[in-house]
Amino acid sequence: MTHSSVALDDNAQAPSRYPSWPAVVSWIFFDWAAQPYFTLITTFVFAPYFATNVAADPATGQSLWGYATASAGLVIALMSPVLGAIADASGRRKPWIAAFGALLVIGSSLMWIGKPGDQSVILPLLIAFGIATIGVEFATVFNNAMMPTLVPPERIGRLSGTGWATGYIGGILSLILVLGFLAANPDTGRTLFGFTPAFGLDAALHEGDRITGPLTGLWFIVFVLPMFLFTPDYESRLPVRRAVKQGLRELRGTLASLPNNRQMATFLIANMVYTDALVALFAFGGIYAAGTFGWHTIQIGVFGILLAISGTLGAWLGGKLDDRLGPKKVITGSMLILLLAIAVILSMDRDRLFFVVPVAPPVPGGPLFAAPAEKAYIVLGALIGMAAGPLQAASRTLLIRLAPPDRITQYFGLFALSGKVTSFMAPLAVSLVTALTMSQKAGMTVLVVFFLAGLALLSRVRDPHGRRAG
Repeated sequence: MTHSSVALDDNAQAPSRYPSWPAVVSWIFFDWAAQPYFTLITTFVFAPYFATNVAADPATGQSLWGYATASAGLVIALMSPVLGAIADASGRRKPWIAAFGALLVIGSSLMWIGKPGDQSVILPLLIAFGIATIGVEFATVFNNAMMPTLVPPERIGRLSGTGWATGYIGGILSLILVLGFLAANPDTGRTLFGFTPAFGLDAALHEGDRITGPLTGLWFIVFVLPMFLFTPDYESRLPVRRAVKQGLRELRGTLASLPNNRQMATFLIANMVYTDALVALFAFGGIYAAGTFGWHTIQIGVFGILLAISGTLGAWLGGKLDDRLGPKKVITGSMLILLLAIAVILSMDRDRLFFVVPVAPPVPGGPLFAAPAEKAYIVLGALIGMAAGPLQAASRTLLIRLAPPDRITQYFGLFALSGKVTSFMAPLAVSLVTALTMSQKAGMTVLVVFFLAGLALLSRVRDPHGRRAG
């Protein structure tokens, strides 16, 4: 589970008076509204269901899902700086959030058509997924850009962290809702809590998995409403045509100034590489487990809950280590933990650990996570969760310490861009290698290359521990 990077408006002036706490809380609930898309659709429920039940086989499903993720990422990379610059010049944020939120709702709701074994729905299903992904990512970018008008500059980090944590909690609760009441094991017809699926959902047709699409759309509509009702927007500054010209002009100026700061440029490239790998790791983790261990929605969902809990704890501990050791050391340590976890995952199979140690394979219909390889995967998943939160949070801190204090918001905008401009590369690479080798394991080895490249680039960035921007 991942959150989009914080994007701040370089042109916005701090308001003389900030809005009341209901307005701020309403803004925070955007993360709560959007997070189930990442939790239910892209990571723990629908993506693994697609790979194991809609596609011809898990390797083909992983490859197709990766192509769709890469295509959406390419659109986001090409359009986000342009739309962001235009929105900055025009001033308003809510109309953009509403438009892209509508894409999220439409695209995710259409995922209900993904019947098991129906090859005819694969293309429209992947198109719907791409539309929803573009919608949620752009809506998140424009929502993040509202931050400077909500709290004083010294509290933006706290606001961002609170939104991040709230999003995690919303994702966990939506996952519990699906596992406990909607999605059933097709063998037993029972949910995780032992109930028959609510609303008469048919376990044999995997309607509990497919309902996550419409549920995600409805969840977003309900919980994003407070932001539209109570959170003030930027004032309108320029008409659309003038905003397009001014926004593009300012975007060119910002990008042209970047080569003068080599340290910042190197860090942004490093962030681009390892964030890409992290996105792909979360996107394919559930699919990989489904193909390797034969996990269904309940096993993958419980795994997701444990991952989110460990991620919350990791983010809290990482913040303390950030203050004590500095953000660069936290980022480096997080990537080393992720590399270790991936290496061990690649060394294991259903009936083998560390390449050579034979173990009993999972038994169909057996107790939850009873096999040694499944237990190992749970532990490794917890490690990944523990490292992912600090990696993203410390990256934001390192940007603050590297950027000139008088241009911090401009560089936050570049930071948001660097997290998306190549977001299609790692999913595309995983998909290509998986398709060429017909091996999920071979596809996942690509992530090792991306994290190693990120580490190498980060090592060229000086450690600014102790220096704090105003």
